[in-house]
Amino acid sequence: MVVNRVPLIAGNWKMNLDHLQAIAFVQKLAWSLADAKHDAASVEVAVFPPFTDLRSVQTLVSADKLPIAFGAQDLSEHDSGAYTGEISGAFLKALECGYVLIGHSERRTLHAESDEQVAAKVTAALKHNLVPIICVGETSEDLEKHGPSAVPVAQLRAALSGISATADIVVAYEPVWAIGSGQAATPEQAEQVAAALRAELRETLGEDVAAKTRILYGGSVKAANIAGFMREPNVDGALVGGASLDLNEFSSIVRYQKHVGV
Repeated sequence: MVVNRVPLIAGNWKMNLDHLQAIAFVQKLAWSLADAKHDAASVEVAVFPPFTDLRSVQTLVSADKLPIAFGAQDLSEHDSGAYTGEISGAFLKALECGYVLIGHSERRTLHAESDEQVAAKVTAALKHNLVPIICVGETSEDLEKHGPSAVPVAQLRAALSGISATADIVVAYEPVWAIGSGQAATPEQAEQVAAALRAELRETLGEDVAAKTRILYGGSVKAANIAGFMREPNVDGALVGGASLDLNEFSSIVRYQKHVGV
């Protein structure tokens, strides 16, 4: 089965930009891509600001009809109730979010999120018609003990429990050992894990979902290395961390087709 998966370049701002900085960044990003005659249909661009920035980004994108998608960095597994500090999927959908990150390595480590919680959040996202970007990845200790792909595949399998074969999802492989280290996985390493993740999708949800689901790589992604990852058949985009805070660098990553070619 041949499916045209539109590449997705997603910038995770983590806890960095406030709402005024977010407005300025999105405006400048849109101008930069327009000046470069970027074809929004060929590479989808999404940003993931902190919760406090979402309304500002939504208002700007909607008013100016910018070809930039946006999403949240997390959501609650609960719809409503006594959960101070939690953000419901219903709230995110009301802000026109298209995506939400789930199971990011920092949530798993700093907040001790379990595979069961990640699965519950995936279900909550789909309930509110948000596309979950399911993050999976291994530490250097995991890699040494279990080998490549074992931990990410197990995390994905757990996250998919109970969802339907028609679900619209994205998977992001982010080797924890590469995040922020400046030492990215090689394209061959990313492809090996991405292929294993697609095989798990095929086994769990069927060929159609496996064929259409985009698998991203995240971990020290830069303009200098993005093309190498995008040449791999099972890598369909990138989840960009630190480099997404640099307007010129992120714009260059988005425009990888033009300035490097694949």
